[in-house]
Amino acid sequence: MPNPLTPLSAAANGLMHRRLFLKAGAGLVGGSALLTAQPAAATRAAWMKAPGRPMSRYGAPSEYESSVGRIGFGVSQPGTTGSGASRTPLEYLNGVITPSGLHFERHHSGVPDIDPDQYQLLIHGLVERPLKFNLESLVRYPMVTRTQFLECSGNSRALLNRTAAPLGCGEIHGLVSASEWTGVPLSILLDEAGVTTQGRWLVAEGGDAAMMSRSVPLAKAFDDALVALYQNGERLRPENGYPARLFLPGYEGNMSIKWLRRIAVTARPAMTRDETSKYTDLQPDGTARMFTFDMAVKSVITSPSPGLVLHQPGLYQISGIAWSGRGKIARVEVSADSGKSWAEAALDEPVMSKCLTRFRAAWRWDGGPTSLMSRAIDEAGKVQPARAAYLEDNGPSTSYHCNMIQAWHVASNGDVTNVYV
Repeated sequence: MPNPLTPLSAAANGLMHRRLFLKAGAGLVGGSALLTAQPAAATRAAWMKAPGRPMSRYGAPSEYESSVGRIGFGVSQPGTTGSGASRTPLEYLNGVITPSGLHFERHHSGVPDIDPDQYQLLIHGLVERPLKFNLESLVRYPMVTRTQFLECSGNSRALLNRTAAPLGCGEIHGLVSASEWTGVPLSILLDEAGVTTQGRWLVAEGGDAAMMSRSVPLAKAFDDALVALYQNGERLRPENGYPARLFLPGYEGNMSIKWLRRIAVTARPAMTRDETSKYTDLQPDGTARMFTFDMAVKSVITSPSPGLVLHQPGLYQISGIAWSGRGKIARVEVSADSGKSWAEAALDEPVMSKCLTRFRAAWRWDGGPTSLMSRAIDEAGKVQPARAAYLEDNGPSTSYHCNMIQAWHVASNGDVTNVYV
């Protein structure tokens, strides 16, 4: 039987009010999960009886966390060495920043080995002064730091299958990550080059074998685009664009060109292969929309999710992430009864623009089968759509920008699976 409503209830089937995650109510949530305290043992644990290992030159995760790694890293597209994607294991992370070693990857022709001493970035086209920068000159410019997400436009594509695939959270949604990005605002470099009045777009090109390239509105370049040099406080890693990449906050990930080698200012988009044959949105009437840059408002519950079994009825924390390419997350709502009723979740502070936002809700599971869902609303008022509404608007042949609501079914034995509701 469903849990009866109590003074702390916010929705049906055991969802509790978000005030439980405010300072005054924290003990109400945590106390139910504590082990009974016992007197201190007379003997010390084994790891307390001898000195530990020495310091290391570069830190690594605990050996007990060695199972946590990128998902699908061995997959490559046929005929192209190094082409493919690996995903972030979202269900094993918390907070909003993704460790650099777990940031998702998407490559079109592998990871180039670029000597930083030979690296150059060219800015040319409709500019008064074509400029060429090496890495040493770039790091002398003013830099800014922002914590923001990056998402592949093909993320969550598995939800477009006719039947729900038996996949986990990271397998479905793991082509999104968030990092602290540090670099030179592209506007500074463009100002120095002197964009002419004819300039309306730029074409960014990467230094990999695929020479990945995309057209970018000049307005975005002058708004918040970065030539990123650092990620999470250290130099970019090779798989994330070392030694320099373009970073376009909120835009689909393939536009944040890695291994950035060239920016050409143009009067119109270049209509490259990566924005015509790919990365377009097929509509129900057979036409294709191009240049759908912003990633839509979205959320997913990371815990509970497949692989994280609920061992017994009781109080659990529902936790997940929400994000929007249009700004801040304003609200996240959670349902524990397959979308029949919803309760507002607590948001971890600070809530940052175009960044992952961690949400949490208290849930008292009664041991019965049900489905958990979340939906996000951003500051522009956009609401994450249900599956049926998304498919009605976008058609069955869509392939990118999937932001439909995810449902996880919790069985009476505590197993969690991907379902459609």
